[in-house]
Amino acid sequence: MKYFLIAGEASGDLHASNLMKELKKLDPDAEFRFMGGDLMQEVSDGLVMHYRETSYMLLDVFFHLGKIFRNMRKLKAQMADWSPDLFIPVDYAGFNLRIARYARSLNIRVFYYISPKVWAWQERRVKKLRKYSERVFSILPFEVAYFKNLKVPVEYFGNPLVDEVGRFKREFDGADSWRKKHKLGQKPLVALLAGSRKKEIESMLPPMVQVAAEHPGYTFVVAGAPSIEPGFYEPYLEASEVKVVYGETYPLLEAATAGLITSGTATLEAALFDLPQAVLYKTRAWAYHLVKPLIKINFISLVNLIFGKQLVLEIIQKDLYTRSKLELARILEDEEYRKAMKAGYKTLRAALGEEGVSARIAGKMVEFLKQKTA
Repeated sequence: MKYFLIAGEASGDLHASNLMKELKKLDPDAEFRFMGGDLMQEVSDGLVMHYRETSYMLLDVFFHLGKIFRNMRKLKAQMADWSPDLFIPVDYAGFNLRIARYARSLNIRVFYYISPKVWAWQERRVKKLRKYSERVFSILPFEVAYFKNLKVPVEYFGNPLVDEVGRFKREFDGADSWRKKHKLGQKPLVALLAGSRKKEIESMLPPMVQVAAEHPGYTFVVAGAPSIEPGFYEPYLEASEVKVVYGETYPLLEAATAGLITSGTATLEAALFDLPQAVLYKTRAWAYHLVKPLIKINFISLVNLIFGKQLVLEIIQKDLYTRSKLELARILEDEEYRKAMKAGYKTLRAALGEEGVSARIAGKMVEFLKQKTA
């Protein structure tokens, strides 16, 4: 079978790469073409475009519409020329729903993996999702009832981060040897995850570095995103004691005592590592004020959304330094507060399923492919 995938950012690259591995096990003749990242390239040489070429935050897309539409045309041309058996859009709704519509016009089947967050905003996209996707493969437990209520065919087999974290923990040599390798000393570590896009890092890293200066008894370590060149971080860190490690987020989460985490997949990863955290997010003021009235949810972090109420504090848009300083102090100093957060993590993990998620999803996709189009 021939599979065409589009993943638009780092977490999509991770999940798509693991899905591709499982598809290859079930379908030894599988061929792939894709827009994605470095992890997908490790599985297949079918890269059409790197996601860096289309990765923009919120309303920044309007400043790059010309480039985005050129990239869409390139991907559509590749799809039409190659004629895959299945298109697998991975999240990235604004881009992928348009490509899904085009795929259906070519009678290419579409299984949407990691559903668009239509429950958060732009619910009008549900109609497009239902029209252009034969199946939606969700990775968030609360989405199942939501999509079923809206007559969207949905499948849920757990969250694939469970696989990734479990695999890492089995193979990891231990925090002590990792700390020695990076010369991080003996102080407790605090993880700083400032995001995977440059705009995120520009907004999130300065207040994080400010907070680090308030805690000389700890070593603060930035998780350098694999898609960002090392030199990008240097201006933010050169006058501080903050360290940076590149492409080793999971070892850092395993070794750390606490974390300041930019909202996104990383908040859920931190929870799976049992790491007490504060969640931060900031974008341009005008963009925030335009988008905020459209948001229909009470939380932005996956941890709180899955848990169903506030488990970790979300520090959004204003006073990031001041509020982060206070919350981190509480996390580090209040043992009962840490215990309560970790107890919530245990409940959350139970909702995410057992290991083998990517394999179960791939198995169901192959099963559906052998059936007549729904």
